[in-house]
Amino acid sequence: MTPLYALFAVPREGGSAGTILFVQMAVIFAIFYFLLIRPQAKERQKHDAMLKALKKGDEIVTNGGIIGKVLHVEEDRLTIKTGDNTRVTVDRGRIGAVIGPKTDKTDKADSGDDKDKKGKE
Repeated sequence: MTPLYALFAVPREGGSAGTILFVQMAVIFAIFYFLLIRPQAKERQKHDAMLKALKKGDEIVTNGGIIGKVLHVEEDRLTIKTGDNTRVTVDRGRIGAVIGPKTDKTDKADSGDDKDKKGKE
């Protein structure tokens, strides 16, 4: 019985076509795995964790670009407030990013700063 490294050693006449093809395909698969498949799987896991952590009050951006605040959370749907009187029901999987929870205190402080700046000008 020959050692394993002897099977992949190239003889003086040249390697067999099957061995060379097998090694090349293994190298190509390894490159695809580490450059494409593995990073995409990690990104998917992070996105799934973000979706599971969604709660009432979070400010989100959908894949379509709609920005809103989460009002109601169901298993597979979210109801978000996008304007003063506008509510939209969105599939949970279509959430692109969480901007962060937005409290009423920061809303009032932001609007007050704008009025102060306009008054000083």
